[in-house]
Amino acid sequence: MAPLGDKSDSAEDAAVSQVENSSISNILIVIAMQTEALPVVNKFQLTEHPHQAFPPGVPWVRYHGTYKDLQINVVWPGKDLSLGVDSVGTISASLVTYASVQALKPDLIINAGTAGGFKAKGAGIGDVFLASDVAFHDRRIPIPVFDLYGVGLRQACSTPNLLKELNLKIGKLSTGDSLDMCPHDEASITANDATIKDMEGAAVAYVADIFKVPTIFVKAVTDIVDGEKPTAEEFLQNLAAVTAALDQSVTRVIDFINGKSLCEL
Repeated sequence: MAPLGDKSDSAEDAAVSQVENSSISNILIVIAMQTEALPVVNKFQLTEHPHQAFPPGVPWVRYHGTYKDLQINVVWPGKDLSLGVDSVGTISASLVTYASVQALKPDLIINAGTAGGFKAKGAGIGDVFLASDVAFHDRRIPIPVFDLYGVGLRQACSTPNLLKELNLKIGKLSTGDSLDMCPHDEASITANDATIKDMEGAAVAYVADIFKVPTIFVKAVTDIVDGEKPTAEEFLQNLAAVTAALDQSVTRVIDFINGKSLCEL
């Protein structure tokens, strides 16, 4: 008789295989800013539909609809209740991802948004990347093992066919809660070998990993972090145009996913 542990492992492997070979039908798109979210919402003709599982009083916004064979939910954290600005950053991203995974039970998460890029790694304004893996660059804990926890390196869902078909760039994504880059962050980003930098990706990945929901990251470059222009100025200057490029890429990603299983991505 096989040990109980072997039976459990076999059952788990079978469940994973079944999920990987089943057609994707329910997609959660997590986006940080209203400006980034609305073009996607309009493209797929989604309607605002608060979910009863979200706690009362939270600013989170959910849009829902059907596109081809897919149920699509776009969720963004909404506006800060005190200041009225987009609730960007890792805390809001973690909370809204957790609540959405619990309420909506997605087969796949897409974290879509804008990002800074590094020209030294081949990034340019308007480039759209799929992230191969994600990590934090501002959680510095110089104690053995805790240092690895702080970095929080996680791999994105493998999508070789999607990457080939859409001809997108691929690179590593580094996440932190500041738009600018201090010397300590720069050292960590270099250690992460990152090509792109955002404020949400690794937080979404952390929650997705807890619940074993496969996740892909689609990031469009608004500013060159190692360029000559101030980051905030370049970000605002390019946001509208780059968001349009992001919308086009997300649409192509959704069209590719439709009718496919995880193992076909």
